[in-house]
Amino acid sequence: MSWLLTLGVIAVLIWLLKTFWPNIRQRYFAAFMNYYTTQPNPDMDKLKKDLFSPLGSLVSHDPELRKNNAIKILEIGVGTGVNFAYYPEKSRLVVVDPNPHFASYYNENRAKFPNIQSEEIIVSTAEEMDMVPDNSVDVVVSTLVFCSVGNTEKILQQILRVLTPGGKFIFFEHIREFDTERHGMRRKIQGFLTATGIWPFLFDGCYLTRDMLETIQKAGFSKVQAQRFYNPIDHIVFQLVTPSLKGVAEK
Repeated sequence: MSWLLTLGVIAVLIWLLKTFWPNIRQRYFAAFMNYYTTQPNPDMDKLKKDLFSPLGSLVSHDPELRKNNAIKILEIGVGTGVNFAYYPEKSRLVVVDPNPHFASYYNENRAKFPNIQSEEIIVSTAEEMDMVPDNSVDVVVSTLVFCSVGNTEKILQQILRVLTPGGKFIFFEHIREFDTERHGMRRKIQGFLTATGIWPFLFDGCYLTRDMLETIQKAGFSKVQAQRFYNPIDHIVFQLVTPSLKGVAEK
C-alpha cells in the first residue's frame, strides 16, 4: 500500500503544480521585472532615449490627433510600463500583455504620466490582439518581448495589420549571441539553458536563442533599419542577454 500512497502523493503534487504554477510564475515574474526595471541604469536610459527619439517628430494619420500634436502608440508586452518616460506628451497609448499580474505595477507607472492618455491593459498575447482595429496606430513598440512569444511571424503580421500606412515598428530585443569568435561560450550557455528549459522556467518562457532580424526583414515591411549590439548591462547573470537587436521598421 505504501507505493500506492507514494503514487497518490506524486499525482497530487503534479496536479497542484499544473494548476497553480503558471499563476505563481506570472506573479513572480511581474514582481521581479518591477524590481529590476526600477533600478537606476543611466546607460539603458540613454539607449532608450535614442531609440524612441523619432517619436517626437512623427505626425499622426488621425486628423483629430494631428490637431493636438499627438500620436497613437500600441505597446505589446507592456509589462510594468517602463517606457512611459520615453513617449511624447499627449500620446494615446494602447497596451497589450498576456500577464494580468503586471496591471498593478503598470497602473502605478501610468499615474506618474497624466499627460499620456493610456488605456487599461488588454490581457492577450500579441498573436491574438484582433481587438485592435486595422490601420489604427501610428507606432507599435516592442521592448524585450519576442524572446518569450509563441509565434513570431504571426505577431509581425498583426503589427503590420494594426499599423497605419507609413507607421513605424520600434523594437529592442535581446537575441542569441552573434559574435561566436569572441563569445562562443556565451552562445553555448544560452543554448544549454534554453534547451534544458532552465531559463524559460525561471523567466516566464523566455528563450535565449532567438534572433529576430531576419524574421523582421522578411515580414513585409517597406523598410527595416536595424543593428545588432551589446546592451549595457552590468549584472553578471544578465550578461547572457547583452547581445541585442534594435531598430525601426516601416509599413
